[in-house]
Amino acid sequence: MQLKNWLQQSNYTVVFTGAGMSTESGLPDFRSSSGVWKKKDPSKIASTEALNDNVQEFIDFYRERVLGVKEYKPHQGHYILAEWEQQGLVQSIITQNVDGFHQEAGSKRVAELHGTLQKLHCQTCGKVYSSEQYVHEEYECECGGILRPSVVLFGESLPQDAFQLAYEESEKAELFIVLGSSLSVTPANQFPLIAKEIGARLVIVNRDETEFDRFADLVIHNQPVGELLAELK
Repeated sequence: MQLKNWLQQSNYTVVFTGAGMSTESGLPDFRSSSGVWKKKDPSKIASTEALNDNVQEFIDFYRERVLGVKEYKPHQGHYILAEWEQQGLVQSIITQNVDGFHQEAGSKRVAELHGTLQKLHCQTCGKVYSSEQYVHEEYECECGGILRPSVVLFGESLPQDAFQLAYEESEKAELFIVLGSSLSVTPANQFPLIAKEIGARLVIVNRDETEFDRFADLVIHNQPVGELLAELK
């Protein structure tokens, strides 16, 4: 298989994961035709405005999401990527996902572009807590501030450290593999192009076509990510 050869030849491989990686664990998608955002208006429940003006609905929504993530686990694809990192086949992961499954599976070098549901922090003082606080319906910091998930809300910019790491890794890549992303969300979708422009081979694995397929050296549709990665072992 061509991708297997490229993986073995590459001295620096960066993997970029999107919602399609998480849905194989059972988590619901947000942007598909049946996704969560078709039923709810994100600007009203997942935004800085909601956090300030509509706190109870914001907390109810995110508690549901935190509980949802705890119902599911990483799938074989997450574990394979972690194994490849240990073996030196994969150097880093850039992810749009907020479930924390890459780290749970054992991956160490992960740039979480949209934050994580595994942690909370105080909106007032910034103190970090485990998401277990939401499970136990504890929503206040010891300073009296509101605890919120450490995810990027609508109206917020991406975390600078994750963005910087993703940018640097994209520039180093010899092989850049997209797994389960429609590449429709900016600025995250610029990283595959950065890698490609600098000379990396670009591989896109996604259920549906993406607008960046035309730039890719290899495109794979209609194959589950976990299944594909298992074939490459």
